[in-house]
Amino acid sequence: MAAMKFNIIARSFSSSPATNQIVKPPLQVFGIHGRYATALYSAASKQSSLEAVERDLLKFQGLMKTDQKLVEFVKDPSIKRTAKVDAFKAIGTKLSLNPAAANVLNLLAENGRLGMINQMINSFKLIMAAHRGEVVCEVTTAKPLDADNKNKLEAALKLFLTKGQTLLLTTKVDPAILGGMVVSIGDKFVDMSIATKVKKYSDIITSAA
Repeated sequence: MAAMKFNIIARSFSSSPATNQIVKPPLQVFGIHGRYATALYSAASKQSSLEAVERDLLKFQGLMKTDQKLVEFVKDPSIKRTAKVDAFKAIGTKLSLNPAAANVLNLLAENGRLGMINQMINSFKLIMAAHRGEVVCEVTTAKPLDADNKNKLEAALKLFLTKGQTLLLTTKVDPAILGGMVVSIGDKFVDMSIATKVKKYSDIITSAA
């Protein structure tokens, strides 16, 4: 079923049988938003417009961060899909978006999937990072890491890389995890936070009571 849905999305980017062959991305991304991002990567690869598409998606994502009316429009369930499609076609023209980038946004509007725009764009960014040999890594800790610990962490994470890859490390602070860390590297996710361990033991105690 998932493969069939993906093929439908992929075919929507091109009506030519000769170009319906899927170009596999260097990184597998999951979920419905991942299917859109993968289909977009395939289409943009055939059109030699990967960088242009990425640039335009980042432009649109930036607009979503600053234009509250656009965000409200996207989230408003009372607005008909046809109206949203027309609006996104106008936005694509106004921003001079690459056809493939504009097409995926229109497709999300047509299918009632606008709520996953950011997820789709983030998935495409991960694919593009892998395309350039970059491995995106985000580490969340309860307190900010000092320079020494950050360097040690970066050195440890680089052991997961293969030849030709480079690490793109970002760190964020979330006191809610209490301690330990949460690591997201490429398509892998490891939760080593104290908060998760506490919940796990609490669940065990509760179920045994």
